[in-house]
Amino acid sequence: MSTWLTLCGAILFVAYLLGSLPTGYTVVKLLKGIDIREVGSGSTGATNVLRTLGKGPGAFVLLIDCLKGVLAIFLVYWLFKFAQNQDLIPSTVNSGIWQAWMVTLAGLAVVLGHSKSIFLGFTGGKSVATSLGVLLAMNWQVALATAGVFAVVVAISRIVSLSSISGAIAVSIFMVILHQPLPYILFGVAAGLYVILRHRSNIERIIAGTEPKLGQKLQTETPESVNI
Repeated sequence: MSTWLTLCGAILFVAYLLGSLPTGYTVVKLLKGIDIREVGSGSTGATNVLRTLGKGPGAFVLLIDCLKGVLAIFLVYWLFKFAQNQDLIPSTVNSGIWQAWMVTLAGLAVVLGHSKSIFLGFTGGKSVATSLGVLLAMNWQVALATAGVFAVVVAISRIVSLSSISGAIAVSIFMVILHQPLPYILFGVAAGLYVILRHRSNIERIIAGTEPKLGQKLQTETPESVNI
């Protein structure tokens, strides 16, 4: 049992490290030689990269941050397949239930890593793109439905943060509607609340009517106001 618990712990640690990889910071540092945390909104995520360097780098960061979430979940699937082949799973462990909980924990770990990167002094983005990657690996129907909500809201409002918050609320609803396992539903609730909490400064600006729309810059730029 100790070997199995060690393997599971190692996967969760790797998931956190994956989330911590500072994609936006690295891209901006390489292309412009600046610390993205000191410009724009202070975010290391795709929205601030878009505002700082344009659509190409912004899209690249969005893609990589999403793939970090996908890879974290695939590592769990790989672990269970490998462990089954090597007969490493204890007989007392229910593989189906345990895997669902491990997927949930790995998803939370990679999301936390993105927003609290060990490589950037526990700063980062708001984990929206990484959360989408986790959802894609968990259940692509939930992910696409959530992305659809994001797309509709951003098309109407042109406000990325409002779209992210809307998606964070919608994900739990879609998890229930599509009859996902309890651990996945709990992930939707926990990750959704975390994303919303990370957007609290954006919520204040939305209420005040000062939140920038796509193509605009923050009127008052502060390190806390990060988007994706």
